[in-house]
Amino acid sequence: MRYNLARVGALSDVVAPPYDVIGPELQDQLYARHPANVVRVELNKERPTDDDRENRYTRAARNVHDWRADGTLVEDPQPSIYVLHQRFEAEGRLYTRRGFLARLKLEPFGEGRVFPHEETMPGPKADRLRLFHATGMNVSPVFGLYPDSENEVQELLEAATRGRTPLDAVDHLGVVSHVWPISDLEVVTRARALMGPKPIFIADGHHRYETSVRYRDERRAAGSVRDDESIANFVLMACVGMSDPGLVILPTHRLASGLAELDAAKLRDALSSEFDVEDIGVGASACRAAWGLIEADGSQNVLGFGTVADGRWMLARLRGTATMDRLVPHHSPAWRGLAVSILHELAIGRLLAGTLRSDKPQFRYVHLIGEVLESVAARACDLACLVPPATMDHVQQIASSGERMPAKSTYFYPKLLTGLVFNPIA
Repeated sequence: MRYNLARVGALSDVVAPPYDVIGPELQDQLYARHPANVVRVELNKERPTDDDRENRYTRAARNVHDWRADGTLVEDPQPSIYVLHQRFEAEGRLYTRRGFLARLKLEPFGEGRVFPHEETMPGPKADRLRLFHATGMNVSPVFGLYPDSENEVQELLEAATRGRTPLDAVDHLGVVSHVWPISDLEVVTRARALMGPKPIFIADGHHRYETSVRYRDERRAAGSVRDDESIANFVLMACVGMSDPGLVILPTHRLASGLAELDAAKLRDALSSEFDVEDIGVGASACRAAWGLIEADGSQNVLGFGTVADGRWMLARLRGTATMDRLVPHHSPAWRGLAVSILHELAIGRLLAGTLRSDKPQFRYVHLIGEVLESVAARACDLACLVPPATMDHVQQIASSGERMPAKSTYFYPKLLTGLVFNPIA
């Protein structure tokens, strides 16, 4: 199902980011943008009077029912694949990420060809399950990656879009999404055949995927899933080839609070037993220089640190793997070699924890150097940690072996829009 643009107008007015990046201010903006904005399903507002019978889930369900009844949502007459391009800028460079939206047959992790790469938490899964039960609808696609070094699948779909005008939507960050529905039976059949044997690696939406499996199992136990083609067996997914040149993984830098007594000298003393520490300088220019050196190095062994107390920036290069091997022997060498693993297990969990009298630090996560500098300038953290991003090779290697990367290891930018396609599951 999709929005009926003849009824709602511009697609940009009714789509939204996924729930996990919608704060109160953006939620208000989306509510004001259009009375049928998908935020009213994806993340309906809470009210002080909410109870078991009237709450944000029941309101989301009423919206879905009403939109289907009045023609705001309409069902495509033919089974379709939806080609999706996202045009965006990241750190001064322009990209186009190409993929497609389709239904994916659900498989529990570890029992098929769908692999997670990050850990999940119970809270978001409970929230999504309540929403699935209330609305019987997927509105936010899971983001999946698949190997296709020749881009054979995407090129097949691209050929079917040539000469056709896409549907366009622009999000609050200026990311432009182009969508082409493809219902040509021959193209859809060939795409299905090509995708069938390929593994899928979850890039984003682990909570939604795991919740979809649980929802399917509950429906099956209730006798509502009659065969393999029942709609609860599927989840809405955006698929992108791992070789796509527009696939961007941003770093996830850590901003630590609770280390007020930390300055550059103390940090150097704490790290020096395992790292070669290099002083870069003071201020914003030193931060940018440190990040430039990390990017140029290209490995997972170099971290950047900024101590807010004295404004100094330094690089720390890991000298060897022996201590990491001892600290987390139950993890693979690939997992132990990740920068986020080295940062949390060794630099902070072992070396800083053994030096400082502070309680366990609290972290915020940002992706751009500008965001790091804003926090440092506002003294909103005590220690800024610059972390190189994991690569697709890391994701594939670690996920394929059955491991999951530490939380906040990857940030696939940009997020996928919610509301481009609605997938009924009940």
